[in-house]
Amino acid sequence: MKIVTKERFLSKDWFKAYSLILTGTFIMAVGFVLFISPYKLAPGGVYGIAIVLHHLTAEIHQFLPQGLPIGLTALCMDIPLAIIGTKILGPRFGRKTVVGFVSTAVFVDLLEYLWGSKPFVENDPLLSAIFGGVFVGVGLGLVFRSQATSGGTDIVAMIVEKKTKLPLGQLMIYIDSAVVLITFVAFKDWSIPLYSLIVIFVSGKVIDLILQGASLKKAVFIISEKHEQISNVIIKDLGRGGTYLKSEGIFHNKEKKMIYSVLGRRELEVLKNNIKDIDPNAFITILEAKETIGAGFKQLNE
Repeated sequence: MKIVTKERFLSKDWFKAYSLILTGTFIMAVGFVLFISPYKLAPGGVYGIAIVLHHLTAEIHQFLPQGLPIGLTALCMDIPLAIIGTKILGPRFGRKTVVGFVSTAVFVDLLEYLWGSKPFVENDPLLSAIFGGVFVGVGLGLVFRSQATSGGTDIVAMIVEKKTKLPLGQLMIYIDSAVVLITFVAFKDWSIPLYSLIVIFVSGKVIDLILQGASLKKAVFIISEKHEQISNVIIKDLGRGGTYLKSEGIFHNKEKKMIYSVLGRRELEVLKNNIKDIDPNAFITILEAKETIGAGFKQLNE
């Protein structure tokens, strides 16, 4: 999927995209530092791993009495993953993704330095898990709205998807679940992975709401005189398929081609941005796809 976008420097779209990234990453950092890390929760991804390492290395060395910095540790994982991902998957990770994972690391370590390691809500890991999920979900949702990615283990999932052809969403669940289980191995407390699962569940629901829909997949119908250009974006840039439906206009009885496709939430944002440039007068209808079965999605035998 091609998700690298190029907004003109200092244009309105440029300011909007980078404002969303910086706002989103700051909100994510608040969730990690004030709600998630103090209770040793690890909601998947590189930040889940970084939080585990942060607590395991506390008081081991006099130069790092609080443990490895969460943001810096995550950044040390994000950078090589992005490089490897670019070599294997191609140029999918543009400047906005780099700005996203760098600013998240900076905000996390800055907040941790200013706030410390105390939880925002004392002695209430459940409430912290819920609100930690809300903050991370809102932050990630804003980052996705800017058409950037969160990097990290998302890249690992994309690489495995290319090699195995397994669904990306399914792979991300497997990877995040593995990170959650690491917390039990590290801290020998079943409550930690269980609370971490609550963070993952809540953040996922909030991301869906931020991106204007509760379902992971969207069915999209597009009527445009420039249907060939739009079809090329779906096939070549997004790596998805679609179907032409023959249609006829009511007023002029003119035969038209309608594009039907099913896309992920972030893919849909990329497509809308492209259609805005190709044909601002295109007619688009977006529906929630509660369940999608077939090539590229869930199979009947699953």
